[in-house]
Amino acid sequence: MNFGLRMVSEPDQAPIHSITLFVALLCACILIGHLLEKHRWINESITALAIGLCTGTLILLTTQGRSSHILLFDEQLFFIYLLPPIIFNAGFQVKKKQFFRNFMTIMLFGAVGTLISFTIISLGTAQLFKKLDIGFLDTVDYLGLGAIFSATDSVCTLQVLDQEETPLLYSLVFGEGVVNDAMSVVLFNAILRFDLSHITSSSAIHLLGNFFYLFGASTALGIAVGLVSAYIIKKLYFGRHSTDREVALMILMAYLSYIMAELFNLSGILTVFFCGILMSHYTSHNVSESSRVTTKHAFATMSFISEIFIFLYVGMDALDIEKWKIVSKSPGKSIGVSSILLGLVLVGRAASIFPLSFISNLTKKSQSDKIGFKQQIVIWWAGLMRGAVSMALAYNQFTRSGHTQLQENAIMITSTITVVLFSTVVFGLLTKPLISFLLPRKHTMLPSDLTNLKLLNLPLLANGQDSESDMNGDHIPRPVSLRMLLATPSHTVHHFWRKFDDSFMRPVFGGRGFTAHVHDSPPERIIH
Repeated sequence: MNFGLRMVSEPDQAPIHSITLFVALLCACILIGHLLEKHRWINESITALAIGLCTGTLILLTTQGRSSHILLFDEQLFFIYLLPPIIFNAGFQVKKKQFFRNFMTIMLFGAVGTLISFTIISLGTAQLFKKLDIGFLDTVDYLGLGAIFSATDSVCTLQVLDQEETPLLYSLVFGEGVVNDAMSVVLFNAILRFDLSHITSSSAIHLLGNFFYLFGASTALGIAVGLVSAYIIKKLYFGRHSTDREVALMILMAYLSYIMAELFNLSGILTVFFCGILMSHYTSHNVSESSRVTTKHAFATMSFISEIFIFLYVGMDALDIEKWKIVSKSPGKSIGVSSILLGLVLVGRAASIFPLSFISNLTKKSQSDKIGFKQQIVIWWAGLMRGAVSMALAYNQFTRSGHTQLQENAIMITSTITVVLFSTVVFGLLTKPLISFLLPRKHTMLPSDLTNLKLLNLPLLANGQDSESDMNGDHIPRPVSLRMLLATPSHTVHHFWRKFDDSFMRPVFGGRGFTAHVHDSPPERIIH
């Protein structure tokens, strides 16, 4: 079993050489990223890309242009091993109160906005690529491109934004990024399920129905696994005997949710995200304090390493001589495709953010609660970056085990790498200066933020815990009339959910205030 990895080495060389060098590069990314931490616009993603490019260049020189890789792996490695920790950690660490407080706006940007961007990119590539004569691309490829380039890189964006300086923007961008990733993958999987060579009204309905089935079933599976893990740990009370078992069970149950979704041909990303939310809300409060701290940092660490791994490999793969030899036969087409894709990303993002912000503002009664034009520009710009999900989907669509011999597929892969590199480096570097210019520090916080300072100064990513007053439902207006129900739907839904959660869910599945304190167990005895 090679787990999707193959060593790029001579027959007389041990495979351990390649692994050693790659692990050393991962360490270098972390060290250099730490040294550059004070320059917030230079994040680990850019650092890993730069180190990958430099390493790829050195390998090209030492192998006389034969390869730029240390390791080769197929596209499934992205989905089976690297993306699950990233997405699960996003759900597990999400500040639930802030996420659901802005839920309607986040869903508007993340779900409807992704569909708008998907439509524009798909139609744009179908019309413009035909003029370039890059080769044969069918309807599935054009729709796949729409899903690939609709996926924003929320990881890179969050490393650039500062939740202390821009709490509302941080909330919206993070929430939109997570929903956007899930929507993009669900769209991509729905497209691959059908033969769309001849689109009819019935096939369009089938595609739409399959999309909603994937979305609903994947969400339900994630919720179910999360609740099962909470119930098991609450009833068996592992913490009295072994924190090791608690930690192991939480990690394995989280990964089980993703693998089960893949087994049932569902969206693993959506499943593992909602599993993360449920395990954060219930399971993590049923374990001992040491297990809670351990799992929190374990999930964050696995996510961090996966992100660095992906960007480091993308940096090296950007110099893959195999693909560039094919593309070099028609460099003008490659440049044209990259330019068209980047232009469509800009247009698709603008067509989703600005109109949807206008619609969102129509639902806000107070002027101070509306998203200003400068804030809209920042949200639009921050979501222009493309990263891990786009690369994973592109490899899945246009390569086989990391290789391709078709010109059109090679052009699509190299163009995807170009867009990811350009958007991550250029847009990533300019995001911080743009925020400083549009929203100077003394004006960064919106009037609505000042009104709700106690709520918004809590970061969306949970570095701490919700205040007890929040968890007990304080500060949430009780709906006393239909007018109030319609005027403040988020607060009203939160009020009824809190009542339902406290009355039915937490007594069964545990949670804060409903689980007896679990004292840390003594360390496991080692049997010699």
